[in-house]
Amino acid sequence: MNGTVHHLREALRLNPDNEASRISREIREMMLGQIKRRGLVVGLSGGIDSSVTAALAVKALGQDRVLGLLMPERNSSGDSLHLGKMVAGYLGIETVTEEITNILEVVGFYQKYDSAVCRVIPEYGRGWKSKIVISNALKQHSYASFYIVAQPKEGAVIKKRLSLEPYLEIVAATNFKQRIRKMLEYYHADRLNYAVAGTPNRLEYDQGFFVKLGDGAADIKPIAHLYKSQVYQLAEYFGIPEEIRQRKPTTDTYSLEQGQDEFFFTLPYDQMDLCLFGKNNSVPAGDIANALGMPEQHIEIIYKDIDTKRATTRYLHLSALVMENGILSYTA
Repeated sequence: MNGTVHHLREALRLNPDNEASRISREIREMMLGQIKRRGLVVGLSGGIDSSVTAALAVKALGQDRVLGLLMPERNSSGDSLHLGKMVAGYLGIETVTEEITNILEVVGFYQKYDSAVCRVIPEYGRGWKSKIVISNALKQHSYASFYIVAQPKEGAVIKKRLSLEPYLEIVAATNFKQRIRKMLEYYHADRLNYAVAGTPNRLEYDQGFFVKLGDGAADIKPIAHLYKSQVYQLAEYFGIPEEIRQRKPTTDTYSLEQGQDEFFFTLPYDQMDLCLFGKNNSVPAGDIANALGMPEQHIEIIYKDIDTKRATTRYLHLSALVMENGILSYTA
């Protein structure tokens, strides 16, 4: 039993030097043979994924062929801009800052978002902060429920359950942020004859934790095969500043600080990594439960949730579908 637990805990251990060299070699080959662009644009969020993606791009192409793009807006965490600049300075890459608040105002994001929240919390207004959180599937043993958590400038936090309609409106509004940021990444990529590097890790990519044509859009995704805990191993290998490595994974989408496990994943990333590894490799739920010190029934619930997310987010991975059977032929 102890041997199995030890094996599982070590299953995600990388040889960082070999992996970083392999990924950077493949980036060079893809850029030269398929993408045929001079460099890469990386949107820097101050998080571990974008930092490691930028580091891999630098290792592959050199500092002078990587552009870091910083895209704050008025609800962004101040840490995001600070840490994004920090990693860019550490890697020695050029950065451009695009403040997207005005664009979001023009497309009506703030008005649309506030209007949707007001359907559930009528007193919600200027100066309030909010976020969406998900019910804990391990406690409910049923379909997930979403809640809006809102905090006025002064007073107690309010938490109310979201019905489907306002939930969809809130998510649709926040997706503006990811799509506008991606639009700007491609603007700078086009003007420099660069390509765009995506930053999802394997957990996010597999489970559909991205916005279609937003942060899900890219020409190359250097870490989409790596579990999040493996990304952290590469971050240590590259010497990414400790402040970034110690930062809790966050969506940086809502005005209230929000962890990824509050909004989408059932468990913290390191535990979810092991569950996803177990699911991918047909490891019995009991073995994962022993490795994590959790009841076996909890792992069975997570395995089912992994399948559910794969099914419900499959369309995010699809290219546009073409009606090929309807194509007309021409004979001279």
